[in-house]
Amino acid sequence: MGFVYHDLGQVAYADALAHQTSAFEALLKAKMEGREEDSHLFFCEHEPVFTIGKSGKDSNLLVPEELLRVRGIPYFHINRGGDITFHGPGQITGYPVFDLERWHIGLKRYIDRLEEVIIRFLALYGLIGERMAGATGVWLDADTPKARKICAIGVKSSRFVTMHGFALNVNTDLSYFSLINPCGFVDKGVSSLERELGAPQDFALAKERLRALFSEMFP
Repeated sequence: MGFVYHDLGQVAYADALAHQTSAFEALLKAKMEGREEDSHLFFCEHEPVFTIGKSGKDSNLLVPEELLRVRGIPYFHINRGGDITFHGPGQITGYPVFDLERWHIGLKRYIDRLEEVIIRFLALYGLIGERMAGATGVWLDADTPKARKICAIGVKSSRFVTMHGFALNVNTDLSYFSLINPCGFVDKGVSSLERELGAPQDFALAKERLRALFSEMFP
């Protein structure tokens, strides 16, 4: 296998960030010293949290930060690409800490391959996932008035080592997205497997299917 897999379960965002940051720094250090070091794939669920990327606009948070504090919802400014998004229970949040040189690809092809993993995953459920020009992530009914995002992607890379990753809505409470312009879009919706299929999905099975696809795409 091209990476070591970790299922962190349901975990606070700060704790998951510490896990992936440690792996990221270890992989970078090993590269600079000419040593081999494992790539890692972390899957987890988060307690409700909003995160915003380095180029994101705080105006895409549609409620005062004080309201989030009252509701006990953290808000993190982080160093990934992309704008604001929500993480919470029922969502598979994935953090690949990968050395892309292992697979002889650059960042653009990496993001394309991440999207392909999600597209193949959705196909297992009879859904057609699509890319949308200028909008990283995976969409349903892309380029139509019904376009809705089911998986957000935002990454950071240094010396071809990646961190951060994707957020795939499985049984996610989508009401939280009403508090933001998801990924900065004011005219696009969000969805989940549960909403599209009309019933909650087996979360453990979804994680296993997704992990297997990562193993296929990043052998």
